[in-house]
Amino acid sequence: MNWKILHQRTWLNLISAIILLVGLGSSVLIYQGAGNDPYGVLDFENSKLYRHNLEVYGGKFSVIMDDFRRWFLGLWQGKPLAVMIACAAIIISSGFFYAANHLSQRSKPEAHNENDNNLKD
Repeated sequence: MNWKILHQRTWLNLISAIILLVGLGSSVLIYQGAGNDPYGVLDFENSKLYRHNLEVYGGKFSVIMDDFRRWFLGLWQGKPLAVMIACAAIIISSGFFYAANHLSQRSKPEAHNENDNNLKD
C-alpha cells in the first residue's frame, strides 16, 4: 500500500468528518434559534391587495415571479436556512468521503505496474 495515498485518504476523511459535524451542528443551532413568524391579519390583507394590484398591472406572470422571489428569499431565513445548511454539509461531506475512498482505487493500477517492474529486475 502506498503511504502517500493513505495519508491523503486520511486527510480527506478527516475533512469530510469536520465538514459534516460543523455543518450539522450549525444547522441544529440555527433551527433551534429560529422562530415561527407567520403573517399577521393585517399583513395578509395587505398581501391580498398587493397581489391584486400586481396582477392588474403585471399579469399572472408577475404574480408567479413574485411568489418565486418570496419563496427563494424565504430559504435564507430561519428554519429553511437550517435545512439548506444541513443538506449542503451532507452533500459536500459526501463528496470528500467519495474522493477519499476512490483515491486508492485510481492509484492501484499504477502501484501494480511498479510491482511488475520490480519483479522483472
